[in-house]
Amino acid sequence: MPEELSAADAAARLEPADTLGIPLGPGQPPAFLRELGEREDWTDLRVFGALLAVGTELFTRSGVRYLSGFFGPLERALLGAGADIQFTPADFRRFGPLLERQAPRVMTTVAAPPDADGWCSLSLHAGGTIDEIHRAGVDPDRVLVVEVSDAYPRTFGLGDHRHAVHVDEIDILVRSSDQPLALPGGDAPPSDVDKAIAKHAVDYIPSGATLQTGIGSIPNQIATLLAEGDGHDYGLHSEMFTDGCMKLHRAGKISNARKGQYHGVSVTTFAFGSPDLYAWLDENSDVAFLPVEIINSPEVIAGNDTMVSINGALGIDVHGQVVADTINGAQFSGIGGAEDFVAGAGLELTDRSLICLPATFEKDGEVQSRIVPAFAAGSVITTPRHHVDVIVTEYGVAELEGRTVRERAEALAAIAHPDFREELLAAR
Repeated sequence: MPEELSAADAAARLEPADTLGIPLGPGQPPAFLRELGEREDWTDLRVFGALLAVGTELFTRSGVRYLSGFFGPLERALLGAGADIQFTPADFRRFGPLLERQAPRVMTTVAAPPDADGWCSLSLHAGGTIDEIHRAGVDPDRVLVVEVSDAYPRTFGLGDHRHAVHVDEIDILVRSSDQPLALPGGDAPPSDVDKAIAKHAVDYIPSGATLQTGIGSIPNQIATLLAEGDGHDYGLHSEMFTDGCMKLHRAGKISNARKGQYHGVSVTTFAFGSPDLYAWLDENSDVAFLPVEIINSPEVIAGNDTMVSINGALGIDVHGQVVADTINGAQFSGIGGAEDFVAGAGLELTDRSLICLPATFEKDGEVQSRIVPAFAAGSVITTPRHHVDVIVTEYGVAELEGRTVRERAEALAAIAHPDFREELLAAR
């Protein structure tokens, strides 16, 4: 049985020089990480994780280094304040093998409280930490700290993937009343640009399609149009489960009956959204949480019938190369699973991969094109040109797969802002 400690006492069990593994985003234990941030005696604490979702002083402390696989708003703010945060380039399904290589002495996660049989549901996150959590739990030289809170929904896995940790594996159990971070902006009204992009995108989503979609105003508007439309029998196979996914379920649009696999259930590897989403997921067996190496496997993705992946980008050049996680070469977010779904959807002729982005952005009061003749030196490509299928802006759709470089430039110029089209055509 685990040793039950307060969050402060659990935090005291780490050495000043130590290694700590944390899950991505909604799998991070809030009270435990906050208490780690109260300590000021760190000499060399190395933390391996991604997409911070907990407010803590830990990463502002001297002697703490954070190696992140995905930057979010908290990472960007900490970097601006001078924190020692370094980016580890890797797509999401490689997080597991990388964490196994690091083998942090301490592993931690948040979970729902134990059920009658001693199982703690891993709630909102399966991701790439499940195997390392179990390995730490059985290794006498390592420590597994699990924070449990009634505020976290009890969710389920599928088949051999239980999506839970047993109390017998846990070394230290921390009880808290913390709630999962809710993402802001879910109810914000869509812009005219969002609406136009979504309207173009839904033309590529037939009834019976299996969907992958991310977070943001454009995916949310796409979900709204599908929920209000005549389509039906959709399936969900998505790295991230969002409020938009819930909206489609509530509208009766999701049957998961026509997928190539995992019939009758939506599958995901983590959920992030509103408190309403978290309440809806509690004890909901219509959604199964599976490890990221399954959800994000291109071969598994391609096994779905009529797979349609929907992702975003920051910029694209006339060759079709996509930048999605850096700005002027500086890390902004992360690779995540977008490339896995772009690649997976490209393995079958009936599948489509949509990359959606506004045609322009404003910088220093000047309108600039997101579609460019060429990226500046030092730009970091997220998705190579040979993986790109369909680009969507508010001005229309450019189908790139199978087209020559010249044809790609012409198709992209046609969906760019009119003020930039001549420049793009000249770069053919």
